[in-house]
Amino acid sequence: MRIKHYIPLMLGGLLLHITTSLQAQDTAADTAHLPGSNFSLQGALEMFKKANSPEEFEKLLNTQDNKVNNLDLNGDGDIDYIKVVNKRENDVQVFVLQDLVSETESQDIAVIELQKTGAENAVIQIVGDEDIYGRETIIEPSAGNDEAANETSKKEEPYFGSGPLVNTRYAPTRAIIVNVWVWPCVRFVFAPAYTVWVSPWSWRVRPVWWHPWRPLAWTVYRPYRYHYAPHYVVVHTHRVVYAPRIYRPMRVTSVTVRTRNQVVINRYRANPRPARTFSSPRTTTTRTFNGPQRTINTRSRTYTSPNGNRQVTRQRTTVSGPRGSATRTRTRVKRH
Repeated sequence: MRIKHYIPLMLGGLLLHITTSLQAQDTAADTAHLPGSNFSLQGALEMFKKANSPEEFEKLLNTQDNKVNNLDLNGDGDIDYIKVVNKRENDVQVFVLQDLVSETESQDIAVIELQKTGAENAVIQIVGDEDIYGRETIIEPSAGNDEAANETSKKEEPYFGSGPLVNTRYAPTRAIIVNVWVWPCVRFVFAPAYTVWVSPWSWRVRPVWWHPWRPLAWTVYRPYRYHYAPHYVVVHTHRVVYAPRIYRPMRVTSVTVRTRNQVVINRYRANPRPARTFSSPRTTTTRTFNGPQRTINTRSRTYTSPNGNRQVTRQRTTVSGPRGSATRTRTRVKRH
């Protein structure tokens, strides 16, 4: 009889040990990422696009089903509330996304920079805070995300993301500055009667519709976060040049957040871009087509992103003949 009772106890203890070990592994995996890995900058811009006002935008950010916010910066086991603070100077506006860490501390997550550039033209970007994303991270709508009026072309270097910074798709070599005047919230905040929005909520006073939920593990949250990525692109240039001057004096940081994430942030800054692998085969062929000889030179490269979830193949073909030469470039993106 004693043996019959002893075996279940041992099995139960073994199961408990395995469960505890798996939970510890999940926690270790989550802490290996930058805090910004749990907040989608692309998702925040998508919510701004859907909203009719800054008040509604704040509500969409803090709605669980939207899967934009998965932050728990104070480590209390509950999702943090993100409030929105707006400031305006002439045709430039900034919307600060601020995490309520505690009763005495807050931490800026990102700032949306918006500028009216014409009667019916506006540009927008969201900039991730360097204490959350390891360095300043700039996201803007891609050309395929909107029917943009008066589009302006500007060259951008290819970008594959940087570790856990953000899950972004391959940035095209020519970025299109998208006109966001058609977004309802943009028109609302530039209306003559608009008064700048300052969130009335604080650590002790929360909206009645909001209830915190448990944060998702990184492996669970990542697919939701990646859902917003294809419509936005990482760039390296501030479109709204005056916005940083408005935002800099009002930036808020948390000592608690900086201390908790100092090791991960410093490690990321020391090695911001994991090495990417690529192959560069080069082949040259000569063909004759019932006439003058033509030389076809084909060169292709395949880049693999650091996290291995995408491959970008560039193929450049140059055809030379008696009448001159022509070059054609093809880019293919393969996602895993």
